[in-house]
Amino acid sequence: MVLTIEPIIYGIVFIAVLLLVEGIYLTVFGKSISLNSKVNRRYEMLEKNGDREQVLNQLRKEMGQHLRSRQIPLYSILAEKAQKANIAFTPVQLLMVMGFLGAFAFVGLTIGTATSVPIRAIVSVVIGVGAVFVWINGKAKKRLSMIEEQLPDAVELMVRSLRVGHPFANALNIVAKEVPDPLGTEMGVIADESAYGRDVGEALKDMAERLDMQDLRFLAVAVSIQQQSGGNLAEVLDGLAKVIRSRFKLFRRVKAITAEAAWSGKFLSGFPVGALILIAVGKPDYFDTVKDTGAFIPAALIVAGFLVANVFVMKALVNIKV
Repeated sequence: MVLTIEPIIYGIVFIAVLLLVEGIYLTVFGKSISLNSKVNRRYEMLEKNGDREQVLNQLRKEMGQHLRSRQIPLYSILAEKAQKANIAFTPVQLLMVMGFLGAFAFVGLTIGTATSVPIRAIVSVVIGVGAVFVWINGKAKKRLSMIEEQLPDAVELMVRSLRVGHPFANALNIVAKEVPDPLGTEMGVIADESAYGRDVGEALKDMAERLDMQDLRFLAVAVSIQQQSGGNLAEVLDGLAKVIRSRFKLFRRVKAITAEAAWSGKFLSGFPVGALILIAVGKPDYFDTVKDTGAFIPAALIVAGFLVANVFVMKALVNIKV
């Protein structure tokens, strides 16, 4: 029996690259860029800089830079996710980070494995690009989930502010001050844009489209209609907050109900691949008696097709829209 630890080394290098990209991000932009930070990034930038207009321009640049760079080759696969995650790296910087991580992975594979240089180079590129994609995808999911959770409280805070007599612009400033990131900074940018003359409804609509979030579209429509036709905005937003909170609770309930099915789908998708890896490591000659037969390649392709189809089918079964 021939054992090799190279697959384990590949996994270790990939995890090290993931940790490294997060470390670089926090080092360059500070701890307030982290979604776990209790410090509002906009207020930290205002405290350090003091120039409200410059901070607004910097935040707006970060919020729109990725979708404007979709024409860069290979970057289009990352642009939408990077936009939702609000990655502060510019597209060029992100590509440079990929290159650096690929070089780091190549050094790690050179030290830990004995594979040929072309294979190490290809695997290093895959690890560098793949780690950045996984990192951005995780950031986007976490950020959107946090905004969805914060939104009902933010709308209710607007309602209370409006009912005590504050104008809507002041209500936005209060939300930007009291609500932590990521929604706090997003609302702060809208409040600053409103102060410089931009229509609030338009700013909210752009934010909803950028984040692709239905609840934010409801908020933008409610504010736009009130601006055009008048009415009691506090009552409208109060009803909207209840609807958003009810949808959020329903989504959580559906997620809990489908958790077992989702885990089963992941297990059924990953188990054959894991079993194949264990067979290749523990008994490399397991398929020697059949691999030279004419049916081996077609059978392997059919099995691979079923595995890929299984991933999409199981995902579709548990992807319930709320």
